[in-house]
Order: sequence, then C-alpha cells, then structure tokens
Amino acid sequence: MDDATLGAYDRAAAAFAEEWNAQPAPADMQALLHRFFGPGPTADIGCGAGRDTAWLDRNGFPAIGYDASDGLIAEARRRHPALRFEKAALPALDGIAPASFANVLCETVIMHLAPATVAAAVGRLIDILRSGGTLYLSWRVTEGAERRDEYGRLYAAVDPAQVFEGLGDAAILFDDEPVSQSSGKRIRRVVARKP
Repeated sequence: MDDATLGAYDRAAAAFAEEWNAQPAPADMQALLHRFFGPGPTADIGCGAGRDTAWLDRNGFPAIGYDASDGLIAEARRRHPALRFEKAALPALDGIAPASFANVLCETVIMHLAPATVAAAVGRLIDILRSGGTLYLSWRVTEGAERRDEYGRLYAAVDPAQVFEGLGDAAILFDDEPVSQSSGKRIRRVVARKP
C-alpha cells in the first residue's frame, strides 16, 4: 500500500472505522458473495475495521481479516474480539501461504496501490486461493490521473488491463461497474474463479 495512504489510516483509524460503520450495509456486494462464494476458509484482504470480515463469518464463510494498517487492525480487534485479524499488505501478502483459502474478498483496496504493482497484487490474490476458489475484487473508479483525498489517501486510476493480467487464466464469472450501495462511489467489481 502507498505509504501516505497507510499513514492516513494509522493516524485516523477510529474515525475511518466510524465512517464506514455509519454507511449503509453493502447489500449489493453481500448478494454477490452469497451467489459466488463457496464453503470454506475466507480471507478479507484490506479488511479495515472488520465490518465485512464479521459479516462473512456470520454468514457461513469462516473469515480472517488482513490489513496493512496497524491502527485499523487494532480497531478491528476491538470491535470484533472473537475474530482473527492479522497484518499483511498487498502486493506481497507476506505470511499468507499459497492455496490457503476457498474465497478471497478484496473490496476497494487496489486503488491505494502504486499502479505498477496492481497486476502482481491481483496475481497474489489468485495465488492464495485454492484450486476452484473464488475472488471478489473491487476498486473505486478514478477518472483520469491518480489523485489524493484530503487525508492524503491515494486513489490511483486502475487500468483494468492490469487487473485482468493479474487474474491470468482465472474464469471471469462477473464484471460490472455500478455505484456502490454502501459508499455511493462508482466501483468496478470482478468475480473470478481459480482453475
């Protein structure tokens, strides 16, 4: 993750957690997860304060949340003490073994990466899936050049070609570009299955 973005999340983790928890539930994403995810261990990569990790766990997808921000991991552990949260950052996801998960959720994270690392990051998300496992990947659509918000968080203009390069020979099950029911922002969503 971009250093300035990581610093912003660490400095204001509690405030970001409150903002995300105040947003409407992401019912559109949850419907897709019910539709495409199968049983088995699930990773929430870029879990933030753990809202989606907790939802996954409550809905039959035993989940571990991973985030690059120590501040957000602390928030997640405070808010969801019965769940497991660990530190790991894209693109490397150090400490996560290949073929560990039946499902991987990576919701609006990759736009915080340097564009040159997106294909490798997506490839690593596929790598941690078991054969036949499913990836739900989304990112906020940024028009034109990358930008930073008032907190200094990077919103890179993700090139979909880099995403599809990283997906390799994974089967594309779903691909759309709606306005998120939760954040109200335009996002791209891709669901892919590892061969």
